[in-house]
Amino acid sequence: MNFAEVAPDAYRLLIQLDAYASRHVDRTLLELVKLRASVLNGCAFCVDMHSADALKAGENAQRLFAVSVWRESRFFTDTERLALELTDAVTRLGEHGVPDELWRRASATWSEKELADLVALIISINALNRLGVTLDMGTERALAKDL
Repeated sequence: MNFAEVAPDAYRLLIQLDAYASRHVDRTLLELVKLRASVLNGCAFCVDMHSADALKAGENAQRLFAVSVWRESRFFTDTERLALELTDAVTRLGEHGVPDELWRRASATWSEKELADLVALIISINALNRLGVTLDMGTERALAKDL
C-alpha cells in the first residue's frame, strides 16, 4: 500500500510532525535518535535512510555503528547518551511509561521546550518506523524523499 496516496492527510500530518521536530532538535541528536529508534523498531528502510543522512551531515560512521550498543560505547557525550536513553524508554514504553528518574535527568538537562521538541522527535520517528514496518518497506528507497 502507498500510505501517502491512500491516506494523504494522515501521511502529511506525520511528515509535518517530523519536519517540526527536525527544525527544533540539534542535528546531531536528531540523527542519533532517529537511527536508534529505527534500530529498536526493526525498520530497515529507516535505518538505511537515517544512517545515510547522518553520514551526509558529517556524522562519524564509527558512532553510527555504535548506536545499537550505545550503553557499552564511549563514543557519545553525556547529553547524547541521555537522549538515546530517553529514546529507548519512549520507544519501548513499559506499563509504567518513562521512568521518573530518567525524566528528572532529562528535565534537568533540557529546557521544557527543548524536551518537548525531543519527545516530539521520538514520537515522530516511532510513528514513521511503525508505518515502514507495517507496510514492509524493507530497504526500498521509494519514499525516501518524503521522510
